[in-house]
Amino acid sequence: MDIWKLLLDVVLLLAVCMIFGGIASWLKQSPLIGYLLAGMLVGGPGSAKLLALESEIEVIAELGVSLLLFSLGLEFSWQRLRALGTSMLLGGVMQIVLTATLAAGVCTLLGVSMRAAIAIGAMVSLSSTACCLRVLIDRAELDSVHGRVALAVLLVQDLAVVPFAILMNLLHGDGALSHIALDVGKTVGLAAVLVVVMYFALNLVAVRVLGLFTQERNRELVVLLAVVTGLGATWAAHSVGLSPALGAFGAGLFLGGSRFATLIRADVSSLRTLLLTLFFGSAGMAADPRWIATHLPLVIGVSAGIVIGKAVVVWVMARIIRLSDAAGVSAGLSLGQIGEFAFVLGSTAVAGGVIAAETYALIVSCAIVTLLITPTLVSAAPHVGMLVQRGMPRRIRGTAIDPTSAPAHHPDVILIGFGPAGEHVGRILAECRIPATVIDLSERSRRAADALGLSGQVGDATQEDVLEHAGIDRAKLVVITLPDRYAALTVLSQVRNLAPQAHVITRCRYDRHRSEFDEAGAHEIVQDEQQAGQELAQRVRERATALCATDLGNQSADTSSS
Repeated sequence: MDIWKLLLDVVLLLAVCMIFGGIASWLKQSPLIGYLLAGMLVGGPGSAKLLALESEIEVIAELGVSLLLFSLGLEFSWQRLRALGTSMLLGGVMQIVLTATLAAGVCTLLGVSMRAAIAIGAMVSLSSTACCLRVLIDRAELDSVHGRVALAVLLVQDLAVVPFAILMNLLHGDGALSHIALDVGKTVGLAAVLVVVMYFALNLVAVRVLGLFTQERNRELVVLLAVVTGLGATWAAHSVGLSPALGAFGAGLFLGGSRFATLIRADVSSLRTLLLTLFFGSAGMAADPRWIATHLPLVIGVSAGIVIGKAVVVWVMARIIRLSDAAGVSAGLSLGQIGEFAFVLGSTAVAGGVIAAETYALIVSCAIVTLLITPTLVSAAPHVGMLVQRGMPRRIRGTAIDPTSAPAHHPDVILIGFGPAGEHVGRILAECRIPATVIDLSERSRRAADALGLSGQVGDATQEDVLEHAGIDRAKLVVITLPDRYAALTVLSQVRNLAPQAHVITRCRYDRHRSEFDEAGAHEIVQDEQQAGQELAQRVRERATALCATDLGNQSADTSSS
């Protein structure tokens, strides 16, 4: 291998990825799409063939996958899981199982072998964490109901990558049940040994030894610990026949609980970006533009089926865990793409002969198409969700209210949303002994409202029957504290129709959205940006006044002494 030729190929691929990633960002798309298209252009079948050492680049790119799993392990924590709630996490598990089963069943009906069908189901069940979350954050919808559902599902999907990677390795073994059981036992045993070794090597040796040095003056040692640990665990897992991703994830998991976790997360980000760019560029090489053009109806049809199928599955999951139809459809459309980990699983499946190269080409092509339309899907998701909910007959709508909630009565005030902002309002109402009903999707919030002496109800306030149950028709004041503007605007519209007599105070996070709330009929609008600005200005005024007083005092003292 000519090392200088390899270096030239790496630089060329990164340069083209940088250009296409920049174009994708300018078009408000995920840079990942640009990286995939760059790989298709410079090294894929039917491309310009500008790279001479494609296979060597793919080997380097595999390290990017391992580092991605390593950083995922660093971010994993039981506290993060508990914060999402049991029902959300169970919904994520249901989404993976239902989607994988549905996709595998369709493939089996089309004559695909059972092994290949299982592999395809696993790949299709995963969505893109990087792409979906980026769009939700850009649109300030991560705090919305469908945003929280999407986050929970994506987190569970990320955790499912490791067992899926093990599954891919098992699928290309002998078909006999005894041999499969032997392979599973061997894999579990080797994984247990690797985990024990890493635990002692990291927690009892490396971290303690590193702690003997002064962290501030030897930060490079922390960087070296991260690199040696992540890549060393990757090599160790590969050397014993395990998935390299499993070793990297385990190493990240152990280091994530150490006091160096924050430093490591920051220090590996640049290296991770570099290797992941190479990975997505090399993944794009698997796609053939000529193949996509020749099979365009197939690619579009399968992509549409995947988006619709995943949306329906998430919708069903949302109904099972007692969320509204609007939240389920919105989250389902947001998660309609094939994610980046499908490339990882697909390359393993192709190498093991589980799926054919042409099947992998179809999956890669569909992944690129679904990633391309993700920003549009996420933008349209809340509107489509509300249209579906309004079009559903009330008798078969998704459950909107907990039947154990308080019975209907006629409060003076209805408080919608009981997060930090809503809780402040609730305390004032409790102190003033004003009868009030609190509506929130969280059981924890209902208990907190009850503890203040308010009437807490678990329900989705975007639905008419929830507001009617709460006694909206006789309410004198309605306070909407929801951070998601679509949900807040929907509730505001419902309130103005059902309770024209009520005075409505609503929260608006950004000044650019104020006109929407004015047009919807809000009487008073409290802006987060304005409140934050006023608070900052007040704090600065107080501090500046104190500093000026101190300076004047010092000047007076100096004058007296002279």
